[in-house]
Amino acid sequence: MTPKFTEVFNNLNWDEQKISIYSKTEDDVLSALKKSNLNLEDFKALISPAAESFLETMAQKSVQLTRQRFGNTMQIFAPLYLSNVCSNICTYCGFSINNKLRRKTLTDDEILAEAKALKKRGLENILLVTGEAPKTVGATYLKNAIELLKPHFAQINMEVQPLIGKEYEELIDAGLHGVSLYQETYHKGCYEEHHLVGNKKDMAFRLNSPDALGQQNIHKIALGVLIGLEDWRTDSLFCANHLRHLQKYYWKTRYAISFPRLRPCEGSYQVKHPISDRGFVQLILAWRLFDPDLDLTLSTRESQSFRDQICKLGITSMSAESSTQPGGYSDESTKHLEQFEIDDDRTIADVSAMLKKQGFEVVTKDWGWN
Repeated sequence: MTPKFTEVFNNLNWDEQKISIYSKTEDDVLSALKKSNLNLEDFKALISPAAESFLETMAQKSVQLTRQRFGNTMQIFAPLYLSNVCSNICTYCGFSINNKLRRKTLTDDEILAEAKALKKRGLENILLVTGEAPKTVGATYLKNAIELLKPHFAQINMEVQPLIGKEYEELIDAGLHGVSLYQETYHKGCYEEHHLVGNKKDMAFRLNSPDALGQQNIHKIALGVLIGLEDWRTDSLFCANHLRHLQKYYWKTRYAISFPRLRPCEGSYQVKHPISDRGFVQLILAWRLFDPDLDLTLSTRESQSFRDQICKLGITSMSAESSTQPGGYSDESTKHLEQFEIDDDRTIADVSAMLKKQGFEVVTKDWGWN
């Protein structure tokens, strides 16, 4: 029987792993930079403070590896928010049930209106997003949405609450291509502190949900941590352990890493563990060197100038013209339904023009599985 990730996770001590990262030396970094196949100890070195003086070398190698694997392509997608209804209390999220937010779940007609609006913008790749409300937007609702949207888009991915294996199987049969499932943080105490009510309180279930996805041979799984909840270096190391576990047992699946950085939203949460832009760049470079085959995704949470500067350093997928509220593409009245504030609000056309100017071929679907 295939072991679940919790069997790996329970043998990892946060404090010991953190000390190990911060104990890495410049010699450890140099050793990692000489390798073509990196292990978890090498990843520790590349995300450590010791690697901060090697960013230029890391960047050069990252660009080379990315071009070798992905050419000059950049995938463009947009999130399609189906609902902001949520049954969880998560202290950092605008959709949290305790926030006084106008709630909305899209009807069939409204879903199709969003599809029409996105198609007009030239999109073929969408990410379905909901709050975590199984009774409102469970597997039945999601299957219906996928079936409605499948004739209109080349790729449909989703970022919703964790489901069980049979539910994932049904959604894949309906046309689901990939799933983003972020752990938020791998620190047990921090996880308990920020997830107060709802199914998301069950940390073990969330940790093992990517295993349920892998068992269904899903095309793509995207992992990530919510940067700002805890020490980004240690959280990223745990995520790397998670990735290696999944790759070992579900080798038919393709993997992606996303870099969601905490942004202002409804509520009073203040970021306790911010990452600098320089640290953010280091993290992207470390992931690319660790695994040249990964899709690395950059969202509109980041500023226009920052995205323009770092898109060449290893990123392979970018969101554009994102709306973080249900109905945000076809209905101007949904302003107060958003999950968080975006930073780069350029149109898809403007982002595409920027990328083409930098020498990228813009693709609107996941060409790796066509």
